[in-house]
Amino acid sequence: MGIMGRRGIAAMVVAAALLATGCSGQDDSGQQQQAAGPASLTFWTWAPNMDKVVALWNQQNPDIKVTVNKQDGGDPAVTKLLTATKAGSGAPDVMQAEYQKIPTLVAADALADISKNLDPSVAKAFPEAVWNSVSLGSDAVYAVPQDTGPMVFYYREDVFKSLGLQAPKTWADYAAAARKVHQSDPKKYLGTFSAADAGWFSGLAQQAGASWWGVNGQSWSVDIDSDATRKVADFWGGLVEEGVIGNKPMYTPAWNAGLNNGTQVGWVSAVWGPGVLEANAAKTVGKWKMAPLPQWDAAKEATGNWGGSATAVTSQSKHQAQAAKFSAWLNTDPEAVKALAQISGVYPAATAGQTEALTSPPKFFANQPDFYQTVAKAATTVAPFTYGPNVNVAYNTYNDAFGKAADAKKKSAFLTALTTMQASTVKDLTDSGFTVAK
Repeated sequence: MGIMGRRGIAAMVVAAALLATGCSGQDDSGQQQQAAGPASLTFWTWAPNMDKVVALWNQQNPDIKVTVNKQDGGDPAVTKLLTATKAGSGAPDVMQAEYQKIPTLVAADALADISKNLDPSVAKAFPEAVWNSVSLGSDAVYAVPQDTGPMVFYYREDVFKSLGLQAPKTWADYAAAARKVHQSDPKKYLGTFSAADAGWFSGLAQQAGASWWGVNGQSWSVDIDSDATRKVADFWGGLVEEGVIGNKPMYTPAWNAGLNNGTQVGWVSAVWGPGVLEANAAKTVGKWKMAPLPQWDAAKEATGNWGGSATAVTSQSKHQAQAAKFSAWLNTDPEAVKALAQISGVYPAATAGQTEALTSPPKFFANQPDFYQTVAKAATTVAPFTYGPNVNVAYNTYNDAFGKAADAKKKSAFLTALTTMQASTVKDLTDSGFTVAK
């Protein structure tokens, strides 16, 4: 990552003018000329069956052909793009990028600013908090939101009914339900604290009002060890210390088995949860319900995101205008959004698509006809959250520090883990040449 990229990422949030040398890769006249001509675009994505969705575009736009190149998601795709950017060749025109990776990619001059190639109405198709994830709070635009992961709560309705419980409306309700579930059967837990899922924890911190990174003038700020995040860590650390929820990570064989055998009777997760439940707890179909995430303040509904990605145009693309046109179509056109939801199985970031493209509940939740209506309402309450250019460092430190805290089963260790995350993230930014506000 070059010094120019580091300066650009800090400056772009506060002054787009400082990006004049940076990420678009084209001048305005070049972009306008490109828009009129034919182009062949390459699209890196990991979403299932994206080639079938893109076929709709190719049928309607024969002069701008898009070829899907299936990639591994997450860090492998980011590493591959960063390598291509540094080499000066080999990058695609369009790439699916997770929201938390966008600052890192912009810092490396890997993404183009496509703001001049998008109609202003595109931004209005998405919730403000989601759009901020691709604009990074500036006038620039580095991607078009594709899918999002509003967090919700899944629970075994049959178990709740047998214990006289209702879906928890607050986190105090959740704690009380966790105690009652575990008291009824020492093998049963309402949930687990997962030290292997930093995105899950950051989503919970987001709901509580935290934003782990920010920009102060020309400097980054880091606020991981904040009052809001400490409230979340204190809550979960207290439940682990009390022994009324589990302390082992999700997605392990034991956790998967618990969903199926009834020892895990709740799951704080996101909208994409039904696919996981169907794969791991098939025989429990019809026994689960979904509810909004428990609240810290029942009068001020909020949720966080766990997951989600956007469609970005790379700085190496020679056809950025056409690539931006495709990215906007993919994520705002009603036919395309419907195909994304029904063929690729993603939860659309576009507000209209959350209800218009998803009119039937997931198969695993056929017993809850209002599934997507409930999620759509929750999605409107996603709290703002800013990611920084070293999310990987913060998340890796989370895995290590909170892994030790969970094993220790001490609430105090959870709070110490936050302090460790804060220090590690600040040190990495400073060592990498960023200016960090104190």
